[in-house]
Amino acid sequence: MRKVIVGAFVSLDGVMQAPGGPEEDPVGGFEYGGWVAPYFDEKMGEAVGEMFAKPFDLLLGRKTYDIFAAHWPYAGADDPIGPLFDRITKFVATRNADFKLEWQNSQSLGPDVVAAVKKLKAEEGPDLLTQGSSDFLQTLFKHDLVDEMYVSIFPLILGKGKRLFGSGATPVALKLVSSKTSGTGTTINKYIRDGDVRTGSFEFDQPTEAELRRRKNLT
Repeated sequence: MRKVIVGAFVSLDGVMQAPGGPEEDPVGGFEYGGWVAPYFDEKMGEAVGEMFAKPFDLLLGRKTYDIFAAHWPYAGADDPIGPLFDRITKFVATRNADFKLEWQNSQSLGPDVVAAVKKLKAEEGPDLLTQGSSDFLQTLFKHDLVDEMYVSIFPLILGKGKRLFGSGATPVALKLVSSKTSGTGTTINKYIRDGDVRTGSFEFDQPTEAELRRRKNLT
């Protein structure tokens, strides 16, 4: 079976919009496109290389596909990511049945993306790696389709913008299996699934009268 692995760059407040450049995704008046560049160092490059080291196919939302298709095929042979992304299969979530996928080795997930991703996961083949695709990620999180996450958290607050998690994600526990810190203060984290959310309590065994009044006032 194949795993769905999320790769995401996020700010401390969870924004992942337009990390690569000012014109990447200015939708909604987003003013800080390119916020990753000042923090990208050798250790960040190593982390990206680790994420791309094992065989994978790309799983992309349509807007991220557009961004990648306008950039990576033109990156040249000296950039290892361009030829890699050209060669592998790109599975694309798009609501537009007439949208043409002109980048080589690209396939539409069709009208039912959830069923399509479930089918892909059940097949033999390389894992399915997302990049960007904030809208599409909400669908994956809602339907509990994510198995692993590479999340790099950058030391800045962006205030507004498209976020990694919306309000509809399926609750799930994660296990941190590796964490590194770059020279610019970015934490590079890998998480895997770790069962259901577990809860506990620091409350008294017998609530105080004050606590009982507090609970009553909540309603």
